[in-house]
Amino acid sequence: MIQARIKKLREKLLNHSIKGLIVSKPENIYYLSAFSGEGLTIITDEVNYIITDFRYVEQAKHETTGFEIVETRPGVSIFSAAYELIKELNLKNIGVESHSLTVKEYDELSDICEGVNLIKTEGLVEDLRIIKETSEIAFIKSAQQITDKAFEHILAFIKPGVRELDLVAELEYFMKKSGSKNTAFETILISGPKTSLPHGVPSERKLQRKDFVTIDFGARFKGYCSDMTRTVIIGEPSEQQLSIYNAVLDAQNKALEAIKPGLKGKDIDDVARRHISDRGYGNYFGHGLGHGVGLEIHEAPRLSPNVENVLLPGMVVTVEPGIYIKHFGGVRIEDMVVLTEKGCENLTHSEKALICL
Repeated sequence: MIQARIKKLREKLLNHSIKGLIVSKPENIYYLSAFSGEGLTIITDEVNYIITDFRYVEQAKHETTGFEIVETRPGVSIFSAAYELIKELNLKNIGVESHSLTVKEYDELSDICEGVNLIKTEGLVEDLRIIKETSEIAFIKSAQQITDKAFEHILAFIKPGVRELDLVAELEYFMKKSGSKNTAFETILISGPKTSLPHGVPSERKLQRKDFVTIDFGARFKGYCSDMTRTVIIGEPSEQQLSIYNAVLDAQNKALEAIKPGLKGKDIDDVARRHISDRGYGNYFGHGLGHGVGLEIHEAPRLSPNVENVLLPGMVVTVEPGIYIKHFGGVRIEDMVVLTEKGCENLTHSEKALICL
């Protein structure tokens, strides 16, 4: 599996006339080597290297196969160690992941690598990651199973007087007990008028009757993320709350019915966006419909206006329309799906009909 990925990357490097690639983005290093520590990976047309320091050498040997492990000397920067290796290999040009290096890091690497042509690249590894292998989909499914169980668990704790932060603690503790290494991202659990904030931050606010409660969260299993959002209500909904909720739910269902290979990201976004606009809430849906999920919580492809990427089997994306009204509140419902040959498989199994607690 790892060697097949590296073979594909070498073909891409050959097509770009690049002799090797310094991989600095942690997710790309993990994808190509299974190494989860700190360091750099250098891929050449013959040999692969992991450059790391004393703290991670044993770990690198345990996690990887087919890589030579280069240990940096105390006081020697990892970029200096990379340059020594590049000189030893007599590489006259080498690619760098310009999107993952800071300006300072790139300047440092440029100063050190005298006589070497550094070629800025972007997305070489990410282009490989966009189509998920069977094993990757299995890991994402496992992460989502933990997430579904956690949602069912947390419902019993949602009641008036409970702080948002206490619910977050309970939710994340349950996920870790259930097999999640850590959360896929910082949990969003907000209530009442705060639900109008798409990425609101949990606080000491205590839940009240008639509150919407929005929970956007995910687990991480074997490095892979899940992502799900549900909005519930404490008590019975008002007419406006029910109208907003049903508009979002119907928009999501229409998008899920429409999504299939061959369509563009903007096409699926338009399905949900038109429905919300037809319901009179068009000005209150201000973000894209979805995004890819994998080793990163936000990755390609995107489901958003003006996005031309074509959807293909094996892509994993979220479908998450929302309506957000300032000082009133909001609703978001998010499922995660994998594209199949004829449509999609929904990986999210938690209830979507409005839950009144």
